[in-house]
Parts: sequence; C-alpha cells; structure tokens
Amino acid sequence: MSEIRTASVQARDGRQRTDSTGAGGLLSAPLWWVWLAAWPVTAVFVLSNAATPLYVLWQRDIGFSKGTLTVVFAFYIVGLIGSLLVSGVVSDRIGRKPVLLPALGLALAACLIFATATTVVALIAARLFTGIAVGAIVSAGMAAVSDVAGPERKRIAALLASCAMVFGAGLGPLLAGVLSETAPAPTVTVFVVEAVLLATAALAVLRMPVRRPQARAKGAWVRVPGVPSGKGRQLALGIAVFAPGITATSFVLSLGPSLLSGLLGTTSRIVAGAMAFAMFLAATGVQFAVQRLRRRTILTAGAVSTTLSMITLIIAVHTSTVAALVVSALLAGAGQGMGQLGGLSLLNSTVPPQRLAEANAALNVGGYIPAGILPVSAGYLSDAVGLTIGATIFGAVLLALAVIGGLVVRATRHQVTDPA
Repeated sequence: MSEIRTASVQARDGRQRTDSTGAGGLLSAPLWWVWLAAWPVTAVFVLSNAATPLYVLWQRDIGFSKGTLTVVFAFYIVGLIGSLLVSGVVSDRIGRKPVLLPALGLALAACLIFATATTVVALIAARLFTGIAVGAIVSAGMAAVSDVAGPERKRIAALLASCAMVFGAGLGPLLAGVLSETAPAPTVTVFVVEAVLLATAALAVLRMPVRRPQARAKGAWVRVPGVPSGKGRQLALGIAVFAPGITATSFVLSLGPSLLSGLLGTTSRIVAGAMAFAMFLAATGVQFAVQRLRRRTILTAGAVSTTLSMITLIIAVHTSTVAALVVSALLAGAGQGMGQLGGLSLLNSTVPPQRLAEANAALNVGGYIPAGILPVSAGYLSDAVGLTIGATIFGAVLLALAVIGGLVVRATRHQVTDPA
C-alpha cells in the first residue's frame, strides 16, 4: 500500500515539476517564484532611470550642456551593449546566478558613485556601470524568469519579464523626483534607497531555483549575440518595432526634463519624474491589456503607437503644450511595451532555453543601438539649432522608422506565429 502511495506522489510531482534540459537545468517552480524572479529585473531598472530627474541638479552644480547630458546618457548605452556582447553567452554557458550577482554588485557601485558625484567623469562612470548591470539583467535576468517559469508557462514568463523591466524603468524617475524634492541631500538619499532595493534583489537571486547548465555550448565567449539558425526573422520582427519604441522612451528620459524646463517652463523634478513614471506605467499596463492578442497584432499596435507618439511630440514642441508632451510620452511607453512584449514572446516561443539569454541580448542590442545614437544626435542638434528644431527632426526620423517597422510586420505572416 505504501508503494502505491509513493508511486502516486512521484507521478503527481512529475506532473507538477517538469524537468528541463535548458540553460537552467531546473525544475519548474511555483508561480509566486516566477514573480519573485522578476524582482531583480525591476530593481536594476529602477537604477537605470533614477538619475533622470537629477540631471538638472548636476547641470546646475557641475555645469554642462544638453549635448554633454546626452553623452552621459549614451555611456549607459555603451556599457549596456558591451555587456550584451558577453552576458547572454556566459549566462547560457555557466548559469544565470554567476552573471546576475556581479551585475548587482556593479549596480551597487554605481549607486555609490552617483551619490558622491561632483564631476561629469563620475556621472559617466556611474552610467557606464549601470549600463553593464542592465545588459546582464535584460539577458540573464529575463532568461532566469523563463527558466523559473518552465516550458509550460512561456507566455506569462515573457509578460512578467517585460513588465518588470518597464515598471522598474518608470518607478526609478518617480522615486528620484519625489525624494529629490522632499528629502535632504537629494542626490544621496535617492541612491541609498536604491541600494537597499538592489540588496533585496541580490537575496532573491541567491535563493532563486535555477541550476547551472548541464551541457556546454560551443563558440566564442565574446560575440555579437544572435539566435539559432532559422530564427533570424523572428528576431528582426521584434527589433523592427522594439527599436523605435525604446528610442522614443530614451529621448523622453534624456531630453524630457530639458523640454519641460527650457521649452515648456516647468522645472519641477516631481513633474519630470512623474511623466517618466506615467510613460512606463503605460508600457506596463498595455502589456497586460494586449497579452492575449496575436503577436502580429501586438507588434503592429506598437508601431502605430510609436508613430502617433512622434506626431504628438512635434505638436508639443511647436505649441509649447505640456499636455501634448505627456500624451507623446504615454504613447512612446505603449509603443515600447508592445514592441518589447511582442519581441520577447516570439523569442520565448521559438528559441530553446540554452540559447534564450543570448537571444534576449540580441533583441536588446538591436533596440538600444538606435536608442543611444538618435537621442545623442538630437541633443547636439538641439544645442546647435535649438530644441524645437532638434526635437522636430528627431521626431520625423523616428516616425519614419516606426512606420517602416509596422509595414514590415504587416507584410510578414508566417514568422509571427501564436501557440495553439
């Protein structure tokens, strides 16, 4: 009789805990662990944009132009892309934790540098460290969420990983804006609070139920990340919509405070942080709203949203209307959110777990390259010809890219497949 009970328990456990031969070499965990696995993604992305409302303080105290400001922002992109060349491959080969824990350590170091920064060089170093940490998170961290979720919960894993990213990206500037206006020593207090969040994320990673890979992949350790043969079209479709969307939100993050203060006459750091938070809250909410739609529909809607965002941005800078700028930011957030969800869902459904972190890295490289180049160009162009013309040219270029991305998605049917 005991043997029958033992067999029954083993059979039940076999149904509840699906063995995986992927990069994590893990057993599917309870759903609450899937949510907790997304927390390190949120915590690091809080840091990624926490400095946004504080740049006006550093500009006042240190003294630098809008062009220099976008260069500081661009070093974040440099660190991120450099990290993506390594972190995805390393994570797939030696495991998620050996990548995530050092990344969280760098994020804590960035907090220390930000809190004590008195020069542009210090800001650049802090942004560089932040970018490296974020690169590890968007590859290894997001793949860890999928590992913990298991093969039977791919759609919820993509949703939670994507929402954790955009929610953290929005919470950072709101938290910084409120603390910088209400707490003493604003550029210190903000990063002390963020350091506490990162410490809790490190504890979550230490306890995360993922294991090291059982099989070693071949090839160079440092390389441009890619996807398995035959999956390039899915990656390209994700990038076609995700890249314009994240470039639009990067523009709002880097030059949004300058638009509010210099063009629209609003200097409140709480307003700047709230606008960024609202933008990423839209990115979070829209993903829950559209999660059950077809991936092709999600990607098309993302391209349309980014297109409308750029039209509204051009209207905002020519009419000096705060409301139009806020609408532009909300549409940009929705465009990034849908492009990101669509791209991650395509990869989660087609790429095996042992290559998933590298595939996530490839998606983000394709998105962050224009997100670094175009806002920097807009910043220097604005220094030369004025913020109105600079923002108008940026909006027109990105509008064209968003339209092209949408047309590419609509022209491609067979590569945007949905599960049964």
